[in-house]
Amino acid sequence: MENLLSILRGNPLVSFTILLLVILTLPPIFERLRLPGLVGLLFAGVILGKDGLYLLDADSESIDLLAEIGKIYLMFVAGLEIDLAEFRKTKDRSLVFGILTFFFPLVTGTYVGLTFGFSWNSSILIGSLLASHTLLGFPIVQRLGMVKNQAVMVTIGATIFTDIAALLVLAISVSIHRGNFSSASLIIQLVSLALYSVVVLFGFDWLGKEYFRRSGDEESNQFLFVLLAVFLASIGAQLINVDKIVGAFLAGLAVNDVVGNGPVKEKVEFVGGTLFIPFFFVGMGLLLDIPAFIQTIQFELPLVIGIVGGLILAKLLAATAAKLFYRYTWAELLTMWSLSLPQVAATLAAALAAYQIQNSAGERLINEAVFNSVIVLMLITSILGPVLTAQFATKLPLPKTTENGDYENLGSTLDEWLPELKFPRENNSFTVVIPIYNPHTQRDLIEMGALLAKKESGLIVPVSIATAGVHMDDPQLDGNLKQSQMLLERAIEISQEFSVDADAMIRIDDDIAYGISRAAREKNANLIIMGWSENTGLKARLFGTILDTVFWSSHCPVAVMRLLDNPTNLYRILVPVKNLSKATLETIKFAKLFADANQGSITLLHICDRQTPTQQVTEFKTTLSHLITEYELSENCKIKMIIHDAPAQVIIRASHKFDLVILRSFRRRTAGGLAVSDITTEVLKKIRCSLVLFGQPHS
Repeated sequence: MENLLSILRGNPLVSFTILLLVILTLPPIFERLRLPGLVGLLFAGVILGKDGLYLLDADSESIDLLAEIGKIYLMFVAGLEIDLAEFRKTKDRSLVFGILTFFFPLVTGTYVGLTFGFSWNSSILIGSLLASHTLLGFPIVQRLGMVKNQAVMVTIGATIFTDIAALLVLAISVSIHRGNFSSASLIIQLVSLALYSVVVLFGFDWLGKEYFRRSGDEESNQFLFVLLAVFLASIGAQLINVDKIVGAFLAGLAVNDVVGNGPVKEKVEFVGGTLFIPFFFVGMGLLLDIPAFIQTIQFELPLVIGIVGGLILAKLLAATAAKLFYRYTWAELLTMWSLSLPQVAATLAAALAAYQIQNSAGERLINEAVFNSVIVLMLITSILGPVLTAQFATKLPLPKTTENGDYENLGSTLDEWLPELKFPRENNSFTVVIPIYNPHTQRDLIEMGALLAKKESGLIVPVSIATAGVHMDDPQLDGNLKQSQMLLERAIEISQEFSVDADAMIRIDDDIAYGISRAAREKNANLIIMGWSENTGLKARLFGTILDTVFWSSHCPVAVMRLLDNPTNLYRILVPVKNLSKATLETIKFAKLFADANQGSITLLHICDRQTPTQQVTEFKTTLSHLITEYELSENCKIKMIIHDAPAQVIIRASHKFDLVILRSFRRRTAGGLAVSDITTEVLKKIRCSLVLFGQPHS
């Protein structure tokens, strides 16, 4: 039996299969237990390692390679995920908070290290491990609509400083530990690191933009370019005696602007999040020596408490200092603290790198006790941070714009936005493009487009995409053209029933989605109307759907319809409103256009949880009332405010009294389909009335 297990451990294919099985099954199980999925991956590494079933060998070349790639990919995605646009808005305050939230943990960790007998070099490194943070709580503040809160934006921006500074300390500590450190070597190291950073940040950014511009829509080659950039940067970092994770992080920052929020970024993150990054966490579990881990907790408990408690206290002190400097509220202080608590990406990658570094005498930069303490730190903070963020972020005030902390005047902002809330027109003609590819939904889509176009004295453009390859004499293309012609003739007949002009169009293209977007741009369309198609297969998860691509690439708003009744019978319209922004107002604008065209009524539904301050609820309702009055919605629009902790359930129940629900989507697309919130996803699955998923450019 032992011989068989030894053979299986030495077979890379078997190891890879086991890893895939673990990644597929363990994270969802742990998430159901309200634990982070990465804890499940660490647990799997422990169970499958030498202290468990011993099905995987941490010393095998295949496991080591996959874990190394995962570590590099993790730091690359950490850099890629930083929103540089938001960072630029609050860069000064982000820098100050970054210094605070780096300095306090650095000093605390150094003190803890010296107290327990570590050298100055190891102690400072321990402090740097505590200084960075991973934004595990970001999805929570995003869901609550609090990303624009200045305190949240400052915390997000500070991530750039803390991660870079922590990795810089790691690079210097490694150099000292290996014995090749001197004043001259430090100067050389810093100069080479500065030159290397300039080459990566600016050189890769320029090369990326040039390559993306020249390669057009060749997403596969662009994806390969991004991968090449991250591994080239990692190799370059090693050439100047800096850990490869520093290069990976800088590469993420460098290509951040290049990939934007486009499909290439989604594919990069999908591949990393699905394969390589989970490999890293399983590899971490394989390296974990359970007897030593238990002994660390049992006999080195003061060290564990010192590291974990020191981090929690230091991050709280940094947030408190930011509150005093910028007059933030207590809720903002606690939210900044909770967002900066989790220690996952940079901390784990740097800890592993430091643990594996040995000098000529065989001594490690940090010992096993510190490494195990960092694992405990990760487990505690990755759970505690998001839980506290969910608790405190709900109490955040509305975004602030003035130095003295006054609340932003949303009414004045609306006055600035309202003049822009008109569908942009070219040559004074309102144009609705309607892709036709399903005869069963064709009539409803044409009727919907005709209603809107007639109201605006415009025209509809039924478009049929005839797919073709290189050869225009392909018999299959002839068949596609005949089918397209039949669909368009029927579309023109329907449009004539509504006395609306129709400019039917056949387009030959090798890609249906891009063919639709290009046709809409050529016709200077103001709106694209499409039918809903639900596709959750593997191909859709990897490459997205037609709807997904059109949402991402279009120049004008896109309305995806799932109509269960004739459009002329849809009078009562429900529009859930989470917060007020230009994107939200664009959705309301579309609802108003349809309501006016069909003599319908609109209900704006706002759902807030039970912890939302009364002042915030009142101010939001006042702003909505102002919107209704100024936007001439008062005759056929109502406001409904509901306090509930399950927004999706409220929307689903409320939809029973309405004919049509209009939900908002985003331009950004994901590897799994349209970019919608968890609430929208649940509503889409369970709603039983007609619906429109509405999205607009630059949202």
